[in-house]
Amino acid sequence: MEISFTTTLIASGKLTAKHLRDATGLLRDAGVAVDDAHWLDVGEAAILPCVGDKMVARGALSALATDMPTNMDIIVGHSRPARLIIADMDSTMIEVECIDELADFAGLKPQISAITQSAMRGEIDFAGALQRRVALLSGLDATVIDQCLAERVTIMPGAKCLIATMRARGARAVLVSGGFMPFAGPVAAEIGFEQAIANQLEMADGRLTGRVLGDIVDSDTKLAVLQAEMAKARLSSNEVLAVGDGANDAPMLRAAGLGIAYHAHAVAEAAADAAIRHHDLSAILWAQGHPRAQWVAG
Repeated sequence: MEISFTTTLIASGKLTAKHLRDATGLLRDAGVAVDDAHWLDVGEAAILPCVGDKMVARGALSALATDMPTNMDIIVGHSRPARLIIADMDSTMIEVECIDELADFAGLKPQISAITQSAMRGEIDFAGALQRRVALLSGLDATVIDQCLAERVTIMPGAKCLIATMRARGARAVLVSGGFMPFAGPVAAEIGFEQAIANQLEMADGRLTGRVLGDIVDSDTKLAVLQAEMAKARLSSNEVLAVGDGANDAPMLRAAGLGIAYHAHAVAEAAADAAIRHHDLSAILWAQGHPRAQWVAG
């Protein structure tokens, strides 16, 4: 289907005019109409306005990303900035998987991390995997949560800048995590999200019981939140951006006008419109047409 869209080339510090010419040639050879490329930031990111089939464009440019030694990210997507971002937390907005770090305090990190990775690859059901992992933490002192938050949880590079800039330009930001509210709440506040949705751990007598309270926040929840936020603000899908890394993010990545798999598992990349494999989260601002001069420090 022929539509207007933008192709963003990102190779921070290594992008050249030749790369832009090569990309333009590949797109035109594939039947995609391309206007003159323009720099967002010279040597770092550039935009090619396009008309044609987005899937054809992605296929045509795949060779460019593979062949270049420049660690290039190519994003075929929005023609305008998003007004809503729905984001995953673990390994997306923060650098760790919180449940794996909690497990380390219990001496169970290898066992629990193996389940986490299997769930993120889509090999096992997320809800069942979460219940299994939380059950293994039964009896863990609840004070470990605060210690884990302080010592292990680090914000992903570019996260604060991404959210601060999008919010400054009128976008709403919602963090939806299959992790836990004792982490998601503080993380959302530090980064600048307006709302955080995550699972609640049951505790009794100052210890984890090994159970999750209420319904589990899974892939269906993430999709439902995206759809509800869209409906509330009367947005089209082309005004919505989603970012995540695992199988439980796949439905929301497919539903967003621009779904971005961030340093992600293959199942998330397959569901997304584009993948960021080399740069930090601030690259998503280039994908929306924002040069560095418009970025807001978080």
